[in-house]
Amino acid sequence: MAEHSAGILLYRWGSKGLEVLLVHPGGPFWQKRDAGAWQIPKGKIDEGEELLAAALREFKEELGVALEGTARPLSRIRQAAGKWVDTFAVEGDLDADAIVSETFEMEWPPRSGRIQTYPEIDRARWFTLHEARPKMLESQIPLLDELEARLG
Repeated sequence: MAEHSAGILLYRWGSKGLEVLLVHPGGPFWQKRDAGAWQIPKGKIDEGEELLAAALREFKEELGVALEGTARPLSRIRQAAGKWVDTFAVEGDLDADAIVSETFEMEWPPRSGRIQTYPEIDRARWFTLHEARPKMLESQIPLLDELEARLG
């Protein structure tokens, strides 16, 4: 069975128009990747957990901010590796430079015996839709298109 996640596409109206908040995953695999690496804050849904509750929990875990606002469901997408993602669009604002992500541990380098700690998210940034498209995971770009269509 394919993994299932829920996430938040946070948006705001800035001086350049519609902007979305994207996050960059932490850890050594993503460290040198930029184009095609940014994504929405999202994570695995716990058994019995409602989609929106999971999305809000993951947002807080990955950014250190409890989100408030009206959540609008977007279409379910399937990422390249087969994971299903349910996303909610929420209008809001936060200081992207002030995020505090939870951490994870992994052996790095592989087979070294060294356990290192990394943030789940190493940075967040606001992007216009034009800026976001080349930065974002390709499989999540339809979320930007849907948000743009809904908001006009």
